[in-house]
Amino acid sequence: MNKKSLSDIIDELKVNDNIIHWHEVEPEKEKTMRIPDSVDSRIKTALHNRGVNSLYTHQCTAYEAVQDGQNIVTVTPTASGKTLCYNLPVLQAVAQDEMNRALYIFPTKALAQDQKSELNEIISEMGIDIKSFTYDGDTSPTIRQKVKKAGHIVITNPDMLHSAILPHHTKWVSLFENLKYIVIDELHTYRGVFGSHVANVIRRLKRICNFYGSDPIFICTSATIANPKELAERLTESTMTLIDDNGAPSGRKHFVFYNPPVVNKPLNIRKSATVEVNDLAQRFLKNHIQTIVFARSRVRVEILLSHIQQLVKKELGSRSIRGYRGGYLPKQRREIEQGLRNGNIMGVVSTNALELGVDIGQLQVCVMTGYPGSIASTWQQAGRAGRRHSEALIIMVANSTPIDQYIVNNPNYFFEKSPESARINPENLIILVDHLKCAAYELPFRENEQFGKQDVVEIMEYLVDESVLYRNGEKFYWANQSFPASNISLRSASQENVVIIDQSNIADVKIIGEMDRFSAMTLLHDEAIYIHEGIQHQVEKLDWEHKKAYVKKVDVEYYTDANLAIQLKVLEIDQTKNRKTTTMNYGDVTINARPTIFKKIKLSSFENVGSGPIHLPEEELHTSATWLEIQKVENNEDEKALEQILLGIRNVFSHIIPIHVMCDRNDLHVVSQIKATHTGKPTIFICDHYPGGIGLAEEVYKSQDLIIKASRNLILRCPCEEGCPSCIGIEIGGNDRKRAVLNMLEQF
Repeated sequence: MNKKSLSDIIDELKVNDNIIHWHEVEPEKEKTMRIPDSVDSRIKTALHNRGVNSLYTHQCTAYEAVQDGQNIVTVTPTASGKTLCYNLPVLQAVAQDEMNRALYIFPTKALAQDQKSELNEIISEMGIDIKSFTYDGDTSPTIRQKVKKAGHIVITNPDMLHSAILPHHTKWVSLFENLKYIVIDELHTYRGVFGSHVANVIRRLKRICNFYGSDPIFICTSATIANPKELAERLTESTMTLIDDNGAPSGRKHFVFYNPPVVNKPLNIRKSATVEVNDLAQRFLKNHIQTIVFARSRVRVEILLSHIQQLVKKELGSRSIRGYRGGYLPKQRREIEQGLRNGNIMGVVSTNALELGVDIGQLQVCVMTGYPGSIASTWQQAGRAGRRHSEALIIMVANSTPIDQYIVNNPNYFFEKSPESARINPENLIILVDHLKCAAYELPFRENEQFGKQDVVEIMEYLVDESVLYRNGEKFYWANQSFPASNISLRSASQENVVIIDQSNIADVKIIGEMDRFSAMTLLHDEAIYIHEGIQHQVEKLDWEHKKAYVKKVDVEYYTDANLAIQLKVLEIDQTKNRKTTTMNYGDVTINARPTIFKKIKLSSFENVGSGPIHLPEEELHTSATWLEIQKVENNEDEKALEQILLGIRNVFSHIIPIHVMCDRNDLHVVSQIKATHTGKPTIFICDHYPGGIGLAEEVYKSQDLIIKASRNLILRCPCEEGCPSCIGIEIGGNDRKRAVLNMLEQF
């Protein structure tokens, strides 16, 4: 059989009926500059040995800006050489003075290990004794002692910095006294609750540096987001220089939206995206075209991997197609990365673990199983395909979900809109108070001392009243025996989390995660199906009093969805806009919620296949919200019909809003009420799902026109007849509810 080239397959795909949009990205030539004269000759030699005889424009600009003492954030596409933007100035600083130190912060352990390998290769070729170490949960006790005393470059993650380095800063004197650079890689991952926590960890880090007399420069790198400079400045509270003059070359890229055929017309359910991805991947791999397939979960990765390995076993052998996800051992991951770089591995099926900057070279084809969840993530995954001078093909295969259908049917939104803005709220009172406790444990607070740019004396006095701190003269001291950082998770706004315990293997009972109490009511009740890293677990028992959920692995064809009885009370209105027939408000609310029943919903058809009661007490959440009050309702709408229309709008909003504010669906809570408590009018509330709010509801308030327009477009473009899971929801179809929902949105 004659093998087809990528160009041949591209020509065949162009006439495929399932391809609904074809976008071409023009190739870019490289833009280079000579390596600055000030760079140490030993570094130049190491770079020459690695084939680097000049720098891309962004690498050179970054180096010179850092030499001028500027804090920088570099924003260029995947695989454009961002690593050298921080390695070059750091190695230069240590080469000039062996006392200089640098701290590298990566969001994941895998990424930290990968960067350490690359860094050590350059260091060994330089012939200088520069010690770089990773410091994370896997670091052995003997290595930990070396890192603290002699590490020139310490590579860690935010969780380790928060709980193991800052509280024990007296053991890290050598690092903090001589800290010249702080590197924050993959900046775009620090958003929402996680980013708000990390901003406060950085405040604590800067405070300790100040105590030891150092004033480090920040070097940040980010994928393409709309507001990298703003995010970097919010995260570090330092003035930033933006560097985005990408000099790296790229070949022509074809970006294709593929929508599987409809198999159930009334419900608008399409053929499985997984099946279509299998067929596409097989086509490329059988023609020896190196391909990466992305899937949303670990389970989906393993399913795709086993199918694809079977399909191409004869032509390639199963070992040339590998999986890549969290849970693989570091040695195995290194072997796969090396195999991709040297071409021994022809295909890889991965979760978003390979979305971040792990070096796997450049492949020819990228196939995504569904929309990754944000424009920024999609471009990150797409960046994995495309050798520097040759053609690349990226195919996004849509699922039947509203988000996927909205994206593929609105290509202009995706290709013409700049990627989403990443938002954080370091001033969230609950998060701020938690980190003030940690900061006071680390160093006493002076009476008029600011925390970052925040005046905190009132909070300090409150903590004295609560006996958490005590005051002696003009200073506030930690007054407790406990160790505050150990009780604070950077992934949650509330301390009172429910711990999830996996009892699948009695010989190896382990904690696999935690969840805030408010979310746990609907996701961790008895008999709930909880998905952890793609694996289904059933909740055997939720011990609400002791905040523990006991789970076991299962393999079932349904998921669970809980009903919440909600009372929502408006506390304060901060902003108001009067519209045609509605009023839009933003302010503070209290949510009192009690779960009542849960439903079992079939994964393939969204049918209700069972239900059961939930017995849990009421919970209260104080947060921020945006709400739309409908001032005038048409006379022919009875109460039941109006309730269904509001449910339809709620369903669409739940899917559309996360696209526009760059958050997860679980970060927001959309509530519809026929008669709101404070006005008696039909109202839809969009609430931050975190105590105190993290700024998402405020962004909804600002973007409401876009959200309403996008919601209408989603429903208009949906080919179903009376409403379906891909638009207004299956349970409220019939009697032309679809048209009624559209009419109501037009009034907004």
